[in-house]
Amino acid sequence: MNDLAKIVTENGNLIRILVISLFSFLLSIGLTPFLTNILYKYKFWKQAKEETLYGSYATVFQKLHGEKHKRNIPTMAGVLVWGTILIITLLFNLTRNQTYLPLFFMVAVGILGAVDDWFNIRGVGGVKGVRARHKFLWLLVIAGCGAWWFFAKLGISSIHIPAYGDIIMGWWYIPIFMFVILATTNAINISDGLDGLSAGLLAIAFTAYGALAFLNGQISLAIFCGTAAGALIAYLWFNVYPARFFGGDTYALSMGATLGVVAMLLQNNVGIAVLPLIAFVPMIETVSVILQLGYRKLFHKKLFLIAPIHHHFEALGWPETKVTMRLWIIGTFMALLGVIVGIIGGGPN
Repeated sequence: MNDLAKIVTENGNLIRILVISLFSFLLSIGLTPFLTNILYKYKFWKQAKEETLYGSYATVFQKLHGEKHKRNIPTMAGVLVWGTILIITLLFNLTRNQTYLPLFFMVAVGILGAVDDWFNIRGVGGVKGVRARHKFLWLLVIAGCGAWWFFAKLGISSIHIPAYGDIIMGWWYIPIFMFVILATTNAINISDGLDGLSAGLLAIAFTAYGALAFLNGQISLAIFCGTAAGALIAYLWFNVYPARFFGGDTYALSMGATLGVVAMLLQNNVGIAVLPLIAFVPMIETVSVILQLGYRKLFHKKLFLIAPIHHHFEALGWPETKVTMRLWIIGTFMALLGVIVGIIGGGPN
């Protein structure tokens, strides 16, 4: 215990990370009543989905969560998360090479998500949100801008594979970068289906990447991850079952994109290699949706009772809270494994 205290005392950077992470949590907690009053006063109610992935009426989903959405729970609370991160980073942790890009993605995708949430709240266009193809195109544009900046301005063009080494991708780095951003964005969005589920998984993931960034000497990136984790835990305080509010796409899309950028920013290029471990549960959620669609297309029947897989477990009779906590446990274990792999198999800084 004394050795641990000595390490913490001698390492000012670690103290700075912990203090700013705590401040992020407290600021987010402090802003919550103000935001909650606005969301309820102006009736930012989330409109529940009524169709399945293949266009039919969402019978199973309505059976599982129909009553919840009748309670008029507001959405767009995700502004609380990325707004807190933005404020703290601008005040205490703005660095050109480690926080500019995560901030750009977080705000740009957060605005896109906010527009989608607003359309959902007001029923604009009759689709309860921005059309999927339009949203995908905007995400593609934002991801493309980031990919070009990484490749052309930062000169990053390689990926490190643990136990193998660096792979020079050249121009192929650009589509790979775009794929990672789109994959993480959609994976977090898909996993944001139970009270507190995605927020807990994101807090775990950002903590894991913060640890790797700290060990790599990327202190500003580690502080950014700690700031994100602090804001997410504060949001989680109010989003656990029964949720007081939902984050909406402005939360899920922005945090997913930001997580992807953080993975790509790790200095030893191992961030992308450990992403399937650190974000294991969201990735499995995405795979379950793909399998459900493919199985339905090929065999004209469902592989799961309902997709994504967290709803499948609910349909089997698991309480929502049990599904959430068990997936948190799996997410924590896999994130720890990801950190271990990142430490052992990391490339040169």
